[in-house]
Amino acid sequence: MAAVTPPDDHGQAAAESAARTRLLSAGGADLPRAPWLRGGQPPSAVDLVHLALWRARSGSADDEDLLAALALLPAARAELDQLEAALLFAARSHGLPWRQVSQGMGLASPQAAQQRFDRVTGRVDARGDS
Repeated sequence: MAAVTPPDDHGQAAAESAARTRLLSAGGADLPRAPWLRGGQPPSAVDLVHLALWRARSGSADDEDLLAALALLPAARAELDQLEAALLFAARSHGLPWRQVSQGMGLASPQAAQQRFDRVTGRVDARGDS
């Protein structure tokens, strides 16, 4: 069995762009606008993956829709990391102690919440996201 070589950054970006285009044309462009999105900002990768799952459950998705959603999973993970990091920053900025943050996240201890924060912000930093 031949080894599969992961795409380079340009290949990954091209695959993600093609996947977004596919799912936008499959109904993603018609999704309702969230109030926090700016004017022409497209739906998030997470929203497009949800759309593909919804279409699959309703029987209207094809293989290409599902492959497009799979191609968007790395972007969706990155979006969720950014969201989690931003929410943790906001919680701490509002004065919530790590004890309450850990309880809100269902973690066992304040230390676990701090470690989670370090891991998530480390992933965001490693990607160059801000």
